[in-house]
Amino acid sequence: QVHLVESGGGLVQPGGSLRLSCAVSGSVVSMNTMRWYRQAPGKERDLVAVITSSGGTVYADSVKGRFTISRDNAQNTVYLQMNSLKPEDTAVYYCNMFQVVGGIDFWGKGTLVTVSS
Repeated sequence: QVHLVESGGGLVQPGGSLRLSCAVSGSVVSMNTMRWYRQAPGKERDLVAVITSSGGTVYADSVKGRFTISRDNAQNTVYLQMNSLKPEDTAVYYCNMFQVVGGIDFWGKGTLVTVSS
């Protein structure tokens, strides 16, 4: 049974930093494509960052140069380091895993990031 659990969200002032974690059980992050999405109230859920099984990364233009996605295979955990945060980064951030075996998506329940002074 696959479970994804996000953590690390909270309140931060503009210009600050947060590090989100996505702990995965029931599958191996290094063998799958991992993604971070975010959704602000009243808006669509948007892709933020991707890391593939080979280690390649892709970022949305809105976060490029500020956010970094990474993984710790020993901890079976994916991270999103967020720097130079802006109020428009405020959203619920969701961890997603595309599992190669079965070709299906799994989702965490999200963690709220609020950027405000």
